[in-house]
Amino acid sequence: PPPPPPSVIEKASKKIEEARRKIVDEGSAISDFGSKADEICTAAIEEYAKSAPLESEGSSASSAYARKLAELESSLDAPLQVLYLRQLALLRESALASYKSASKASDASDYEAMLAADAAFLRGAESASRKSSDWTYDAERSALQSVMSDFASTSKKLAETQVQSSQQQSTAMQFLQHQQQMIQQLQMQLYGQSSPWNMAMAYRIPDTNFNLQGSYQQGKANLQLSCVPDEYAPMLGPNGFTNGVGPGNLGLSLNLSI
Repeated sequence: PPPPPPSVIEKASKKIEEARRKIVDEGSAISDFGSKADEICTAAIEEYAKSAPLESEGSSASSAYARKLAELESSLDAPLQVLYLRQLALLRESALASYKSASKASDASDYEAMLAADAAFLRGAESASRKSSDWTYDAERSALQSVMSDFASTSKKLAETQVQSSQQQSTAMQFLQHQQQMIQQLQMQLYGQSSPWNMAMAYRIPDTNFNLQGSYQQGKANLQLSCVPDEYAPMLGPNGFTNGVGPGNLGLSLNLSI
């Protein structure tokens, strides 16, 4: 029998090239790629079948025709299968992106998001497979499931670490609050009920470097006498800061904590 006519190969190659540009160059999956691939092969086989030998030509002619027919289908199936594998990679990437988005955006469990992503990949892979071929998507599906499992495990470990950190911080805060309460109780036992008043007083003896300071805080009084030169005296006149500050040149500072 004669080889397949060039027109058969050219028509099929043109359709395969269109699919290649869509899948490889544009990075887009073709809907129902499996049925379209079957149509390409079937159309070429039917065209070549018009040159099938007659029964009167004998069994040798029929065997040669069958061999040429198988070679034709194999020559078309090989480039289509390459595109099929590339389409599976696109479907896997899309399913993985969908899984990551679902696991972050909703309260659904990782397991439910994983099942949804696997089902979406399975639908696309089934649609992309030729029915009359040995094309299989098992390897790509296993790779997808492995990646999702690793991602879920990493996310779970991160969540556990965050929970442990939060628990440790909560425990530390509770310990500090407990210590503060114990200190307050000891102060009450030693000094009685603490007063909410905090007072401070400072007085500089006129024309001297002596400064008298007094304070009252948390039920305790403190009195301090110090010798501190008045650095601002030349700027404020001969009597320094003590001149003209209330009766008796007394300064008073009052702080209230409620």
